[in-house]
Amino acid sequence: MKGRLFLAPSPLDFGCAPPLPALTDVLPLGAIEQMAHIRHWICENAKTTRALLKRIDAVHSLCAPLQELHLTELPRVLHKKGDHALSPHDPVMAELRELLAPALVHGEDMALNSEAGMPAIADPGASIVSAAHSAGMVVIPLTGPSSLLLTLAASGLNGQNFAFVGYLPQDVAAKTRRLQELEQLALKTGQTQLWIETPYRNQSMLQTALQVLKPSTRLCVAHGLTLPQMHVMSAPVGELRRQSPCLPDRIPAVFALGR
Repeated sequence: MKGRLFLAPSPLDFGCAPPLPALTDVLPLGAIEQMAHIRHWICENAKTTRALLKRIDAVHSLCAPLQELHLTELPRVLHKKGDHALSPHDPVMAELRELLAPALVHGEDMALNSEAGMPAIADPGASIVSAAHSAGMVVIPLTGPSSLLLTLAASGLNGQNFAFVGYLPQDVAAKTRRLQELEQLALKTGQTQLWIETPYRNQSMLQTALQVLKPSTRLCVAHGLTLPQMHVMSAPVGELRRQSPCLPDRIPAVFALGR
């Protein structure tokens, strides 16, 4: 029998300074217990996954000492160009199927983990999930936090029709054009547009958005979700201009716009 692939969520406190929230505050106990029983891990970053496993062990004993667990990192190429559009014949897919050998050859359950939130959602991992399906494995997503869905739920924007567009361009002119395109789409169709930004570019993204978007367009910015410093602001652009908000430069922010 083939092993299963579990999609193992992480807290959203990656890169944050201690004290961190208790693991059981953000992950269901059932998910923690399931992850504690898995020996073979595919991860975005082995160091981050080891830190997660130490936190899991404090709640539910691991199935083996941490040094005896097997952690394998996804190929770095998937972090750079994205991995959701690989064809079944891409040479990288053969490499990914080799990563699944413990499940395919030995029937061992495996887990896929990324640095924050749900693997394969705004993080690499979709290709290993695709490879698992192609090999006839059962794929089981475990419940965990998603900064995108938490932001959408807290925004007051349309949650029945929305799109996640990843990162916006860094170049100011290209970023301006992209923001205006997203605004036109949102105002025309009612579809909420979500994107993320790296911490050190949070304030620059906010300033550009406030400059180029229409005063009546609603903009939501969320950061520190599930953390003590969590903050969500959602208001028309004109109102946010008057408030002149400042964003932290150490944790990522999620942006959403709509009508």
